[in-house]
Amino acid sequence: MNHVLTPAQAAAWSSYQRMRVRLAERLNRELSRETGLSEADFEILVALIDAPDDTVRALALRCGLEWEKSRLSHQLRRMEKRGLVRREVCAEDNRSTVIRVTDAGRRLAEEAKRQHEQAVLAVVCDALTPEQVQALGCIADAVLSRLDEPPRS
Repeated sequence: MNHVLTPAQAAAWSSYQRMRVRLAERLNRELSRETGLSEADFEILVALIDAPDDTVRALALRCGLEWEKSRLSHQLRRMEKRGLVRREVCAEDNRSTVIRVTDAGRRLAEEAKRQHEQAVLAVVCDALTPEQVQALGCIADAVLSRLDEPPRS
């Protein structure tokens, strides 16, 4: 088994890394400029507005975002202070917390989602052919499925 990247693999990986960093910076900068939201705010709000009744249990939100408990807690505290979300005791299990998006949070999330989609269209989709977009999806799915496997020893 080859344990060294070929020149073509190294070049592809280098290009991917530059694209990933620059794309994230661009999308986050535009999101912040247009809506005042951070990437973390956006991730949480989209998860909430996509959920039934605009609520998600804190544990499910943390697992869905793949965040550490403390990171989510700190982020939710900041968002609560800004009136974007509320933490409530879960009716079914009073040991659990439910996160609910506020009306203000919903409005901002919907605006941010539209803005984010427009930025992705302009920066990514408009730069690619339909076949390349499809290939990008297949590539992402293949890598994600590998990441779901246990690490090799």
